[in-house]
Amino acid sequence: MAGATATSGVAQAAAQGPCDVYAAGGTPCVAAHSTTRALYAGYGGPLYQVRRSSDQALRDIGVQGAGGYADAAAQDSFCAGTSCVITVIYDQSGKGNHLTQAPGGGAASGPDNLADATLAPTTLNGHRAYGVYVAPGTGYRDNHTSGIATGDQPEGMYAILDGTHYNGGCCFDYGNAETSSNDTGNGHMEAIYFGNIKVWGYGAGPGPWVMADLENGLFSGENARYNANDPTVSHRYLSAMVKGAPNQWAIRAGDAQSGGLSTFYSGPRPNVAGYNPMHKEGAIILGIGGDNSKGAQGTFYEGVMTSGYPSEATENAVQANIVAAGYANSSATTGALRGTGSGKCLDVPNASATAGTQTQIYTCWGGANQTWTRTADGQLTVNVSGSTLCLDASSGGTADGTKVVTWPCNGGANQKWQFNSDGTVTGVPSGRCLDVAGAAVADSTPVQLWSCWGGDNQKWTLG
Repeated sequence: MAGATATSGVAQAAAQGPCDVYAAGGTPCVAAHSTTRALYAGYGGPLYQVRRSSDQALRDIGVQGAGGYADAAAQDSFCAGTSCVITVIYDQSGKGNHLTQAPGGGAASGPDNLADATLAPTTLNGHRAYGVYVAPGTGYRDNHTSGIATGDQPEGMYAILDGTHYNGGCCFDYGNAETSSNDTGNGHMEAIYFGNIKVWGYGAGPGPWVMADLENGLFSGENARYNANDPTVSHRYLSAMVKGAPNQWAIRAGDAQSGGLSTFYSGPRPNVAGYNPMHKEGAIILGIGGDNSKGAQGTFYEGVMTSGYPSEATENAVQANIVAAGYANSSATTGALRGTGSGKCLDVPNASATAGTQTQIYTCWGGANQTWTRTADGQLTVNVSGSTLCLDASSGGTADGTKVVTWPCNGGANQKWQFNSDGTVTGVPSGRCLDVAGAAVADSTPVQLWSCWGGDNQKWTLG
């Protein structure tokens, strides 16, 4: 990979962060947001702030040491026995471009929802951290920034995203947007988009795609509709980059866990009126469109915006830094089992110890009846009312619609569960997925076995 030599994750984190790389390339960060790690070697301040529901208290979550990883243990301790949301994502650049709860805008009223602080567990070189889980209706914004590109000024940006968490809603963005929270015309935005909507531009295959939201259009290239060179991407951890300068812009992306970047587009601005020159306004958004369109979903771990148009060599070195950070799925074996589609937890109703109680989803609150342990032999156990029970496919059933219940642990195959890389959890004898019935999201919706089909109601995270 050009521009950098990967070293051990700990040494790389201590030696430099991505914003040190950008600065060395002459395109310094003017916004740097992360809930997982410091983006400068010398940064030792807060990464984000959480608010717990039990007493509305606030807590800044910082790093374990300058240039290091998030202090996830501080969040775990503060939020134990209750739920927490992320209220602020701090700007590490020193320019004060912090992301907070987005206000209403032209497309949707507000304020927007705040992200549950525990729904996107991850690890970086074995260090536990949390990303920002954006469910539809969730959004962050700063309409009063310093140093962000305006007009046709050059800029670059990247974001590390969960490449398996997306939808066709508008619009999961990170980047430059309108300061009024309204659509003010073509070319008034420049943001990274990730998802599989096809209303505007799109790329090859079924999606999702990395594209640019330039307002009144998601663009995959110069053509207003289609770029065959912008492929469907599905990396669990995705590096997505967009940059723009006078009549020049580019999309680059790659696997944030290994390898380099590919260029999906580099060339002139879209051949539609209003995009050359650009009319960027300099607000920053996360999880929403420029006019507060908030029907999209996704997960954000870190991202920056730069002053100036970064070179490919600089971006390649940033990618090497990202890979060295060692993003990986959470290695937790005990915690809440959270549904991707609902954001709610697998729950034993009323903490019942009665054998055969069908499990459900319910708002996460940290109770013992929502705390599951994945054992070495593939069981999922829960302690309720003094009894340790196993997650069980009722009566050894393997058909669609089989109830998923709690039952005394007996070593049976119908109490063994496989965690898969796509987020599904499958019963060992049936191969069918742990499924929220009807893809519903309401409290008390039952959980069952169903044929795996890729829906978010069949995807889970433990942690």
